[in-house]
Order: sequence, then structure tokens, then C-alpha cells
Amino acid sequence: MKKHGKKYRESAKAVDSTKVYPLTEAVTLLKKVGYTKFDWSVEITVKTNADAKYNDQMMRATTILPHGTGKSKRIAVFTADEAEAKKAWADIAGTEVLIADIKAGKFDFDVLLTTPEHIRDLASVAKQLGPKGLMPSPKAGTVVANIPQAVEEFKKGKMEFKLDKTGNVNAAVGRMSFTEAQIEENIKAFLKALEDNKPTGVKGKLIKKIFIAPTMGPGIQIEC
Repeated sequence: MKKHGKKYRESAKAVDSTKVYPLTEAVTLLKKVGYTKFDWSVEITVKTNADAKYNDQMMRATTILPHGTGKSKRIAVFTADEAEAKKAWADIAGTEVLIADIKAGKFDFDVLLTTPEHIRDLASVAKQLGPKGLMPSPKAGTVVANIPQAVEEFKKGKMEFKLDKTGNVNAAVGRMSFTEAQIEENIKAFLKALEDNKPTGVKGKLIKKIFIAPTMGPGIQIEC
């Protein structure tokens, strides 16, 4: 069993573990239980009725939160048109040099974008990119025809979410420095994105339970 520190245990006393909180009340409480001085992420865990063993119950999609995630991302673009990518405010752009850096274990980016015609050229570094979740794919919104638009969306906070092996979806939906209204709006938008991408193989209700928490702090169950 995981042991928590004194500050965590003191903070957890404010949360009734038997209660399912209305969203507004939960967000207010969230602000109180974040006990660190750092601007930690607001994290959400959604327990679903989906079973990752079945292909028709898998979920992987993207969404843009109204107020972003609060975390700036370094964007790399695998493209021969380096000038266009840099003009669109990509942090890194290129082909051969970028592949050489990846092969050398240099991953100075959070998102890698490319176009459909260039995706095959990344096959040689798929083994390096895959384990880090950086291999571009259409489902992740990272294989696109319009590079400038994609760079802009990811800079604004476009995020990927997917079902894990236990049937949960975990994501960061803001920062503790956000206002309560901003956090609440982001959570609502995220839950709507989940419902909009409900797998065809899931019959009935998709969401079973929802918990929100600061990165360093206790979880708070909210109403579905």
C-alpha cells in the first residue's frame, strides 16, 4: 500500500471519500487541497465501462480545451518545407537532421507532426518514437495535411486522450493557477469530448466514475 506524507494526509482530511461531489463544489475543494507552492496540473481520471481488450471499445482522440492545459508544448515538424513550419511557429523542423537527433536519443520536443506523404519516412525511427508516445498518427491528430493549422492547435493546448489497459482515461485539464470557472469549463469540455468519442462497442453508459485531483493531492469524486 502506498504511503503518503504528512501534508497529503492533512489535506485528504478535507475530502469525504464516501461523497460524490457536484462539479462546482469539487473544484472549490480542489483549490483547498492542493498543498504545494508549485503550479501543479489539475488531473482527471475517468473510469469507463469500456474494455481495452476489444478493438471496438478502444478510444483514442484529441480535443482542444477552452482554456488550454496551461502547459506550453515544443512542436517538431518532420517536413522538407522547413521554412513553412518555422513560419507557423514550430520549434523544430526538418528531415535528416531531425531523424539523426531521434536516433541519437535527442527528443527536444513534446509533439511530432508530419504530413501523410512523409509518415513512411519515419519508419526508421518508429522504435524510438513509439515507446515515448511520439510516433505521429492520424488518431492523435499528428499526421495532418495542414501543418500551420496543426501547430497552432497544439500551441493552443490541443491534447490527446486514450483508454488505458484498465479501462481508464487519464489527462491533465488545467493548472492549479486557473480560476475555478476555467477549471470547471475545461472539465466539462473534456467530458463532452469523451462522450463524443464513445466507442461503438460500448453499450449503455460510457462513464462509470470520475475523479479530479491536483498532481500532489487527494482525489475528489465528482458526479457523472
